[in-house]
Order: sequence, then C-alpha cells, then structure tokens
Amino acid sequence: MKKGVISVLSAVIGATVGACAAGKVILEEGEKVKNMSDKHLSLFLMMNQWVKVKQEGKNLSEYFEKNGYKKIAVYGMSYAGETLIDELRDTQIKVVYGIDKNADAIYADVDILSLEDDFSDVDAVVVTAITFFKEVEEKLSKKMDCPIISLEDILYEV
Repeated sequence: MKKGVISVLSAVIGATVGACAAGKVILEEGEKVKNMSDKHLSLFLMMNQWVKVKQEGKNLSEYFEKNGYKKIAVYGMSYAGETLIDELRDTQIKVVYGIDKNADAIYADVDILSLEDDFSDVDAVVVTAITFFKEVEEKLSKKMDCPIISLEDILYEV
C-alpha cells in the first residue's frame, strides 16, 4: 500500500515539476516574442517618421551640417544603417565606418568594425539600433569621446 502511495505521489510531483518547467519555457518564449514585437514597432515608427521627413523635402545631412558633424560613424548596419548611409551619399557628410556586433558577416560600402576594434576619430556616432540605444551608448562612450546620437532623435529634430 505504501509503495502505491509513493508511486502516485512521485507521479504527481513529477507532473507538477514538468508543468512548471513547461510554463516557464512558455513564459520565456512569450517574453521574447513581445520584445521582438516591441522592437519592430519602434523601428516601424522611426521609419515612418523618416518618410515624413522626406515628404517635407528634408535630408538628414541638414542635421549633421547644422551641428558641425562632417565625419560620422553608424552603429547598427541593418536596414536603417544601410538607408542612412545611402541618404548621406553625395552630401558633405562622410560616413567613415560602420559598427556592428556582426561585423564579420556584413558587406557594405564602408568598413564595418566590431565593438572590440579600435575606432578612428569621428565627429559623432549615429545609433540606428534604437531599442538598444542606452546599452550601445554606454559601451561606445567608454571607447569614444564624441556625441552618440539616436537616429530616432535626429529624425524628430531635423
């Protein structure tokens, strides 16, 4: 009789532990999905603002010229980073290099460096990874002595 009770208790405890572990995995996956959704919403809203800026006939080079930034670096070489480099082509603003955690896997019209590399002097760094701006700013400010600016802020100031 005791053996049967112990077996039943073991099964119940095992099922409870298994359900808790499965619930934790589901919650973690749900959190990842929510974070990714928030990131993409932020990027969509930023790109929408960029379209509005273009519809007003403005170019982001105006912001850099107004602030005396002639040589910049771009952190985050995905779609927004590539688009920024394209927009600044044939202007007075020179994108000296890009910075990305996946530097080895990225092909671009400028040199791409990783956070571990040494950076040459630039007038400012524009961070296109807007949802990670604070973390990126903290890392870059330890290695560079220039303004570190969110692309999102530029789009609302130009």
